[in-house]
Amino acid sequence: MDAMMFARRSLAWMRVSMFQKGIIQLKKLGLFLASTLGVALACSGAHAQQPAPRFAPPVSGERIANLDKLKDELKQYHDCTCACGCYARDLNVQADRAIAFLRHRAAHPQPQEKLALVFDIDETTLSNYQEMVKADFAYNAKAFNAWVDSAAAPAVPGTLRIFRVARRLGVSVFFLTGRPESQRAATEQNLRSQGFDGWQQLILRAPAEARATALAYKSAARAAIAAQGYRIVLNVGDQWSDLRGKPEAEYSVKYPDPYYFIQ
Repeated sequence: MDAMMFARRSLAWMRVSMFQKGIIQLKKLGLFLASTLGVALACSGAHAQQPAPRFAPPVSGERIANLDKLKDELKQYHDCTCACGCYARDLNVQADRAIAFLRHRAAHPQPQEKLALVFDIDETTLSNYQEMVKADFAYNAKAFNAWVDSAAAPAVPGTLRIFRVARRLGVSVFFLTGRPESQRAATEQNLRSQGFDGWQQLILRAPAEARATALAYKSAARAAIAAQGYRIVLNVGDQWSDLRGKPEAEYSVKYPDPYYFIQ
């Protein structure tokens, strides 16, 4: 085979080879486009099959329980008929803790010290639940003051137990309430009718203290008790403002009160 013939055959082979490679590349490109188009069509079909949402997503306020539902839960908690707890049992647990500490502390007195116990009154010593339910858990000053003046509030049983233990142990009892001085007679009558008798002092708000917060007013009252030479070993209340602020008791017991909040 001469050189010219060999060159022609080589050129022809190269052309065939390049043509075959082109066919292969076109096939690969075709497969890629078909695959991509299939995925796109599938996604488009999936989106087309999804129904439009019927409701807008909830906002943060939806997490807050409805007011009527909350009121029902308060009643169920008080009556011990829900999974949310039992008011009477919770009160008694805290009263038992107070009594245990009081007995321990009275058994280990310091020389010449006078032991004192401070009680709040509303929702600690006397229960206003009857009036709260009647008012649908809304505060109406005129209706509440009429209730106080009736002197009909029942005792909180656990607090009466603490009171009697304190009296047997010789611990002086102070009642410290945010009620105004004008309700002294009705409050004293109510306390005595429910078995609270023989306390050291009943402290009510003077007119000049009407604008003070509960925290400031009660802290100042405890300071006045301490200034009389008493050591406040125990303080029982249903609000943090009954217990916090200087001077604090050696041991403070907070009762549950989901019905209202006082600063």
